Amino acid sequence: MADRMVELLTPALTARSADGADAILIDGTLGAGGHSELFLTRFPALRVIGVDRDQSALDQSAERLSRFGDRMSYVHRRYDELAEVFAAESISSCNGVLLDLGVSSMQLDQAQRGFAYASDAPLDMRMNPDDDLTAADVLNTYSHGELARVLSEYGEERFAGKIASAVLAERDKEPFTTSGRLVELLYRVIPAATRRTGGHPAKRTFQALRVEVNAELRSLENALPAAMNRLAVGGRLVVMSYQSLEDRMVKRAFADRVRTKTPPGLPVDLPGTEPDYALVTRGAEQAPEDERERNARSASVRVRAIERIGTKHDW
Repeated sequence: MADRMVELLTPALTARSADGADAILIDGTLGAGGHSELFLTRFPALRVIGVDRDQSALDQSAERLSRFGDRMSYVHRRYDELAEVFAAESISSCNGVLLDLGVSSMQLDQAQRGFAYASDAPLDMRMNPDDDLTAADVLNTYSHGELARVLSEYGEERFAGKIASAVLAERDKEPFTTSGRLVELLYRVIPAATRRTGGHPAKRTFQALRVEVNAELRSLENALPAAMNRLAVGGRLVVMSYQSLEDRMVKRAFADRVRTKTPPGLPVDLPGTEPDYALVTRGAEQAPEDERERNARSASVRVRAIERIGTKHDW
C-alpha cells in the first residue's frame, strides 16, 4: 500500500512546503528501509528518523539509504521508546509517524531467524537478537497454563489447551530446538477438519510465540499514546496492522482520542472539551484486490490513521 501511505501522510509532511522542508517523519518500524526510501524520494527536503529494534535491519537500511545523507537518521530502539528517540535526536515533536507492525518480510525471509513455519529452523523469533527470551524458551519452560494462555490470547488458537498438553509431553522427552518438530506436533494435534479449512495449522501458534517473545502487544499499547502525544498540530499517525489483536488495540486507542470530553447527555460539546484528534480513515482500510493478488502478504493488512487537530488536553 505504498501509494496509500504517501496519500495519508502527505498533508502532514507538506503543511509548510511541498518538498517536505521542516517536516520530520518517524518510521518506527524501519525494517529494510522501503517506506523511508519512498518518502525521502517523494519529498526531497524531508527528514526521516528510522527506528528498529533489529540492528541488522538498521545496518541493511543504512546501506540502502546512504545516498540520502543526513536527511536519514537511524536509532536502535523499539518503537514504543519514542521518548528516548526524541531525546537522542534533540526534537520535541514530529509531523508524521508510520508503524508497520509485525514481523518484516526481511525477517520472514531469513530462515535462520525462525519466524517462518515453512522451513525447519532454530526456534528463535527474536526481532532483537540481543534479547534473552526465545520461542524455544517459551515452549520448554512455560507451565501448561502460561503456554495455553499465550496461544489462546495472542494466537486466538481454539486448541490452545491441547497444544500446550502435547508440548509439555514432548518436551519431557527432549527439549524443543527447531521449528520442524513443532510443526509436526501441530499437524498431529489439530483436527484434520480444521486443518482443511483454517489455513496452515502452525500459523496461529507461530504468531502467538512471536508476539510473546517480542512483547509486541505491550509495545504497541505503549507506542500508540507516545506517538500521538508527540505529533505536532496537523501531524498524522498511520498504523498498518496484520492481526486482529493489533487492529482492535489501534481502533480503541484512536476512538479514545477522538471522543469529546463533554459529559454524556449534553446536546453540544462544551467549550474546551472538543477532541484534539480526528480520524483520517473510516474503519480499517485493506490493500486493493490487485495488490493482494500480486503480494499475498498484503492480504491481512489493516490501515488506520489519525490526525492531531489541537493541543488543549494534557494526555
